[in-house]
Amino acid sequence: MDTRDRTNSQNLQILFEDNHIIAVNKRPGDIVQGDKTGDVPLSEIVKKYIKKKYNKPGNVFLGVVHRIDRPTSGIVLFARTSKALSRLNKLFSDKLAKKTYWAIVKNKPLKEKDTLVHWLLRNTKQNKSYGHTKEVPNSKKAILDYQILKELNNYYLLEIDLKTGRHHQIRAQLAAINCPVKGDLKYGFDRSNKNGSIHLHARSIEFMHPVSKNLVFLTAAPPEDALWHACS
Repeated sequence: MDTRDRTNSQNLQILFEDNHIIAVNKRPGDIVQGDKTGDVPLSEIVKKYIKKKYNKPGNVFLGVVHRIDRPTSGIVLFARTSKALSRLNKLFSDKLAKKTYWAIVKNKPLKEKDTLVHWLLRNTKQNKSYGHTKEVPNSKKAILDYQILKELNNYYLLEIDLKTGRHHQIRAQLAAINCPVKGDLKYGFDRSNKNGSIHLHARSIEFMHPVSKNLVFLTAAPPEDALWHACS
């Protein structure tokens, strides 16, 4: 596990920052928004960073646009103004933000590249989603494209283009084709990673800036470990 103080805003890896939005490279183990654990969320750490950098009095506004799972790493986008938040929320709901993930799996998918379509049924007690090949009551359709980017020692690097945004979507869909993400015990991998992470990384995001209307494309380096290093 990253031993740096997780609540220290100086440890943030800022990918993009202006008056309206800020994007950071989340470390595995950080939570994006507060939850029942009571751990300090990334949103509060970013607020602390903004308050200190710009010497802002009072409360700092920061809108959570989207989230990624706690054991996952990669790009998280926040809004610094209410105007940017409402516009980004619409952009995400209209599926106009292109998000690409990297996943490391042990089992090789049957095809080099494919589109996966499942109906995901969420079990809230288990905090887990199950992928079905046919629609079942209360399920939600989930779609992603994947391709094998690289063959590693005993593992495969997949690039994933999300078409929908469902609970644990990538983890559940890869598990449904017998390709669970490395370290993801919840979804069927045989052992956990020592630091509690899983090898799933929000690699890039592309979207129209909510105010300037310029195209923004961001990439985030994976965490520091030997397997991720082998991907570059």
